[in-house]
Amino acid sequence: MSSTLLVTGAAGQLGQRVLHHLLETYKVAPGRIIAATRSPEKLADLAAKGIVTRKADFDDIAALPAAFAGVDRLLIISTDALAVPGLRLKQQTAAVEAAKKAGVKHILYTSMPAPDGSLVSFAPDHLGTENAIKASGIGYTILRDAWYFDNFLMGLPHSLETGKWYTATGGGRTSNISRDDCALAIAAALASDTTESATYTLTGSTSLTIEDVAGVVSKVTGRPLEVVQVNDEQFAAGLTGAGLPKFVVDMLVSADANARAGKFDILTNDFNKLTGKEPQTVRAFFEEHKAALQG
Repeated sequence: MSSTLLVTGAAGQLGQRVLHHLLETYKVAPGRIIAATRSPEKLADLAAKGIVTRKADFDDIAALPAAFAGVDRLLIISTDALAVPGLRLKQQTAAVEAAKKAGVKHILYTSMPAPDGSLVSFAPDHLGTENAIKASGIGYTILRDAWYFDNFLMGLPHSLETGKWYTATGGGRTSNISRDDCALAIAAALASDTTESATYTLTGSTSLTIEDVAGVVSKVTGRPLEVVQVNDEQFAAGLTGAGLPKFVVDMLVSADANARAGKFDILTNDFNKLTGKEPQTVRAFFEEHKAALQG
């Protein structure tokens, strides 16, 4: 294997873990890896390991083909431009066009489970990007990441303080997976030399309700945690009262509605296929992140 691999969003949490697994788990030679981000000065630690660093700004469309020059396999990590409707899709479509101009041979993209028909506010960004990749004529690997366990760590410390976890999931199940497991599988797909186009949905090994998750959190922390089911309007009011911006409120309410509708209840063994391993369990994840739960 001698293909050149480029990871966009290399300074982000997922990008950092993908690069870690390329180097440490799959032993890819650093000289074959390019780490790209809007601010390459943030990547000095990677450069010190022998990884090539480049500037890639998805808003600077004219400069993108040069950023992707000489790349065989390109990983487009979905951007964080969620505050402005349509901006993320515009950015990612520009990246696909630039990849085509640069002669990239294979595109990998981080999407979400079942974006077609999803109630999640940003699902159209993912579906539109998937369609742009398919229309490009370039070979592709689409990696649909299930909801991260890690997302729970943002609100759980507060819920544990109050002893109440408010949710509008209505008992719907979600096949959560850790961010690091997604990075492990994505790195495996990127490091492979496969030229076949494929779509994988990366999920945990079980589908869980919020009540299931709360039970595990209580056991790990030794603290009581009552799940309180509310409707969408009550959930939105609570999130707004906590000071979250409207686009985040809309995103979280739509995600709970998607779980309630059973649209996150998808289980696959794609993680196992790509890595040859079993995904981390919810219990093991919270044991590992116990300090973060305590707030």
